[in-house]
Amino acid sequence: MAKPGLDGHDRGAKVVARALRDAGVEVIYTGLHQTPEQIVETAIQEDADAIGLSVLSGAHMTLFARVIALLAERDASDIVVFGGGIVPAADMPELSRLGVAKVFTPGATTGEIVSWVHEHLGQRSPA
Repeated sequence: MAKPGLDGHDRGAKVVARALRDAGVEVIYTGLHQTPEQIVETAIQEDADAIGLSVLSGAHMTLFARVIALLAERDASDIVVFGGGIVPAADMPELSRLGVAKVFTPGATTGEIVSWVHEHLGQRSPA
């Protein structure tokens, strides 16, 4: 789990990280104000199967795209990227086209997120 950019609101990321951990998923939370480069480096170093981004700043198009591009540059496109935040419905098709596996918007429950992770990642572990 990661909080990219200048957004300092991390309560949601911590709640999701805890819910995933409680459901048996190994979770690494990178903390606030991470650059896409730091996030990708951590995911590769930790041999993560997924990166969950929490983006509430409105910079979701730029941040998701940069993380996915960096994964491709590092030959790590097998790392699944998903996330959540304030993302307009109009942006969802482009995020999907970029390779974002899933975006959870406000109102998504931790149960939905945990179920999705188990269904789509199996025994894998998000970073």
